[in-house]
Amino acid sequence: MARKPKIQILLVEDDLNLGFLTSEFLESEDFAVKLCRDGESGIKAFMEQSFQICILDIMLPKIDGYQVAKELRKINPKIPILFLTAKNLKEDKHKGFELGADDYLTKPFDEDELLWRIQAILKRVAQAPNPSPDPIQIGKFHFEPSNQLLKLGTKEQRLTERESKVFELLCLNRGNLVRREDLLQTIWGENDYFAGRSLDVFITKLRKYLKDDPSVVIENVPRVGFLLSATHQ
Repeated sequence: MARKPKIQILLVEDDLNLGFLTSEFLESEDFAVKLCRDGESGIKAFMEQSFQICILDIMLPKIDGYQVAKELRKINPKIPILFLTAKNLKEDKHKGFELGADDYLTKPFDEDELLWRIQAILKRVAQAPNPSPDPIQIGKFHFEPSNQLLKLGTKEQRLTERESKVFELLCLNRGNLVRREDLLQTIWGENDYFAGRSLDVFITKLRKYLKDDPSVVIENVPRVGFLLSATHQ
């Protein structure tokens, strides 16, 4: 039986000792943890890898945790975010929740409490209802937007929410040019540097997923947009 994939956690914490201790604890609980020590590298990691939950310190070098949360939500509006910080004033917590934080834990904290809060957040996310768009056949692939699942025979690839939305929009407009600005406005809600970089990363990943059927191609029209074509249906 295939082993269940580990839940991926992005931890952005500039205190190296606390970051390592927290990572080791969460990994001992069977999570996979990516530790970043400043806001800029945290955003970069989020654009390059899929995560199920993010834990952010607020007082970070280069870009503070509040701004990191804003940028992550531009990339994925539904990503769960837990603030882990020494800032415990009421107004600090209010600002965090205004930014859409799912929870807020102040330092020093009990590791078991952190684990319980993470589990509670993930349980809420898992119980959230999902839309049910119709399956799409593209080349040899069977794409299920409702499950974010791309199938080719017995091979399955689970897409992230954003990857799925980008691919669905390209599929629905197959054979036609989809402008970058339309993709960004429709899926990210705005057209800025971070969203643009994220889109490029997702297109690269989608091309990798599609390489098993050379008839399915995502063509890049420089500075304009993308065109999905499938020579065999």
